[in-house]
Amino acid sequence: MTRLTEDQAAPDFSIIDMEGKTHKLGDYRGQYLLLSFYRYASCPFCNLRISQIIQRADTFKLQGLEILSIFQSPEKKIRQYVGKQKPPFAIVPDPERKLYQTYKVETSWMGMLKAMVFGMGDMMKAFSKGFGPGTMEGEKNRLPADFLIGPDGTIIEAYYGKDIGDHMPFETIEHALSHPTAVAEPA
Repeated sequence: MTRLTEDQAAPDFSIIDMEGKTHKLGDYRGQYLLLSFYRYASCPFCNLRISQIIQRADTFKLQGLEILSIFQSPEKKIRQYVGKQKPPFAIVPDPERKLYQTYKVETSWMGMLKAMVFGMGDMMKAFSKGFGPGTMEGEKNRLPADFLIGPDGTIIEAYYGKDIGDHMPFETIEHALSHPTAVAEPA
């Protein structure tokens, strides 16, 4: 599968969030968009990341960033798990994984194993916040992916996770928003 890359036009989409609102790529022209793909709604790593984004959401909004978070779970499961956090951004159920295919989001058993071995710190953080595992929908070995899309609809940064807990570093997002012509390399 050929990954999407920086400087290419982001693939168009029309999706419906769990509140019934339709989102199209063109709706975000003139703004930055973080399109984040997650695993299933009860994934501890995923819920930890959502929690971390919620903490930064106001700052991101002030910097002109909109956020769409995509889960491979149905709406009912998202409400049961992720929805408890009441994120101030759109959460999109994609149980058929159509947008995952469009954005070429990957799976990897090695990436799942790597997180289980080396991601124990984040797993413990997730557990301490009450994000325990529950039902799993979709591919269990789904890797996360994040796409920072610029105001012109071009991908500024395409980040494909190396393991099931690996997302685009916040420093990369913050740098891109504060330096519109340059993207930071992760520290």
